[in-house]
This record gives sequence, C-alpha cells and structure tokens, in this order.
Amino acid sequence: MAGTAGTPGTPRVLRAMNDRAALDLLLEHGPLSRTRIGKLTGLSKPTASQLLARLEAAGLVLATGTTEGRPGPNAQLYEVNPAAAYAAGLDVTPERIIAAVADITGRTVGSYELATPGRRPAQPVVRQVTDALDGAVKAAGLARADVHRLVIGTPGAFDPNTGRLRYASHLPGWHAPNLLDELAAALPVPVEYENDVNLAAVAEQRLGAARGHEDFVLLWNEGGLGAALVLGGRLHRGWTGGAGEVGFLPVPGVPLVRQVTKANSGGYQELAGSQAIPELARGLGIEDIPAGPYAEAGAALVARAAESDDEPHRQLLRTYATRLATGLASLVSVLDPELVVLSGSSLTSGGEVLRALVQAELEELAASRPRLVVGDVHEHPVLQGALESALAATRDEVFDTSR
Repeated sequence: MAGTAGTPGTPRVLRAMNDRAALDLLLEHGPLSRTRIGKLTGLSKPTASQLLARLEAAGLVLATGTTEGRPGPNAQLYEVNPAAAYAAGLDVTPERIIAAVADITGRTVGSYELATPGRRPAQPVVRQVTDALDGAVKAAGLARADVHRLVIGTPGAFDPNTGRLRYASHLPGWHAPNLLDELAAALPVPVEYENDVNLAAVAEQRLGAARGHEDFVLLWNEGGLGAALVLGGRLHRGWTGGAGEVGFLPVPGVPLVRQVTKANSGGYQELAGSQAIPELARGLGIEDIPAGPYAEAGAALVARAAESDDEPHRQLLRTYATRLATGLASLVSVLDPELVVLSGSSLTSGGEVLRALVQAELEELAASRPRLVVGDVHEHPVLQGALESALAATRDEVFDTSR
C-alpha cells in the first residue's frame, strides 16, 4: 500500500538507502567530512548532517579527527565504527584449522591456528571448530557472542540436498550425518559453509586480480586441484555443490581413473596436481627434491624452475604448463570465461613465467582464449574469502537502518 512505512519510495526506505550509500563510501575511502559525503552522495549539507547524526546515534559511525592542514576551517571527519560488528572465518584442511575475526571495516583483529594432524581427528570436529574460533576471538579481545556471522571453508562441498560433505574423503571427521546440526547447536551465530576454492575466488573478486570481472574461472593447485566458477558475478556451485571439482576430470596423458570418489582423485589431479610435480622432476633427472608435504614440495620446485636457466628445470616448467593447459582447455571450451585466475601455491610460485607458458599452451588447445593472470591474494586466500563472505552478509544486516 502506497505510503506505508518500509515500502519502496517511502522516506524510511530512502533514508536507509542514503545511509547505506554513505557507509559504503566510508568503507571505501576511509574518514570523510560531512561536505565530502554530501558531494559523493549528491545530498545537501543539511541532509548529510542529519544522516551522520542518525548513524552516529545508531553506533555505526564515529567522529574522528578533523581536516587539519587543509585550506579553510577544519572540518569534522567521520568513519565507520569498527566495533559496530564482527565476523569470523575458518580455513579447514586435514592438517590444521586457521581462524580469524575481522571488525566491520574488514580489519583482522584476531587469528589462531589449530593443528589437526593425522588420518583421524584427535578430538571431535565440533570441538576443533569451537576451539579454533575461540582462539581467534580471544586473540581479538572479544567473546564468542560478539561474532555476528561465521563462514567455514573446507575442501569439497556440503551437498545442499543432504547436508553431507562430498568430494573430500581426505578430511577426517567431517562426514558425520549430523555434523551441521551439531555445529549449529554449539555455535551461537549464523554459520555458512563454502568450498575452499570458491572462497579463494571470492577473495580475488573482492580484493585481488578479478576485481571488476563478472565471468571468470579460478584454477587452484595446492593440496588438491580444483576450480571456482563465477558466472554473471555469482559463484556457480552446481546441484550438489560440486561444480569446479576439476581434479576428477578425465584428461589425456594419464590412464582413465575409475571410482574417482573412492580414490579421491581423477585424471587431471594425477596429471597436473601438486603431487605430480616431484614425480616429473625426478623423471627429468632433477636432484635435491624438497621434502615435506607434496603441496610445499611442488611449489618449491616450480619456484626454482621459474628462476632457473638450466634445461631440466625449463623442461619441467614447460611440461607442467602443458599439463595445466590440457585440463583448462576443457573448462574454457565449455564456459568461455573472460578471465582465468591462477591461484594456490603450486601455481602462484611460478609467477609470470609459468603464466605465460600456460597462456601460450592454452591458445594452442582451445578456441576460446581468456586472459590468464596470477592471483593477487597470496596470504591465506581461503581465509580471506571466508572473512569477505562473512563481512558482506554482516554488513547487509547491521547497515540496514530501515527496520
């Protein structure tokens, strides 16, 4: 009914839209004066003053400093109140859980790492998650109840039809049929679950190499080989959450892998996954193969090869690039993306040298020719994506002044 509070075009809704626009500008630019906010939003000075007074009374903005050192009288500056809300993210692997808490501006205020080695969890998954979260909350000087939302990134994906984790048999303890219910009961905040590679794509879209791009593929190679598909600006997850599980993709160059879910591997993983890099190096006569987990060993070998001029290392990089392009050719032939982002340590460690080789090979193997770039988010991209995802939902809730 026209004129009813809360309907489109009413003063309450228009005020809420202006409030959100101002808050987004403060997040983007940092502290701004009333005059500057008015110019950027197109609001009059009196309206901008009323807006800031309203937001300050709601605890969403703070007066902070003045425009000292500029011509004319000093003007009061305003910024988003960092303590207006907090969000948390978890990055889960078989070896460890990294947790972090960020304030509403996106600044990380606390983090914690919990080791989880072994084929079987030393303690129940619910305890692992709560311990990791509590460690980050404590480091931030907060209480668990201060966190508005939590996003958990894991290998594989929770099937929305069954609530069970799929495509990640190597993650012990996470396949219990009632796990999500148990976590919901233990955590006092809304919790979302997302595939780890999808979260790396969120990080690149918000903070890194894919900013401004609506259609892109992120190819990830670290503990496992996977992809994230962003179509029309949104993640494409598939019917069971398994879109992008390209490690299972059959490809030429390796024997056909059957019963892939039992093997937790497939043709593309066997051909170009991190574990294939040390094997390839040995076949080329390269000595001094790094010890440790194959993701770290693979990344170290690729980094060394990208800086080396000797023929075995150059051949290693050329062969690895061809293997990567073999699987990518299938992806880009189906999706025709604008951009492909290379992420994960076994890809980013090769830098521009590896990127150029993969680009050249892909142009030989696929009719579609997207631009390839190396990801910009190098430090914990999955965790960064989890925080960005949690913050986006938290801001939508906390910044809504129409209620």
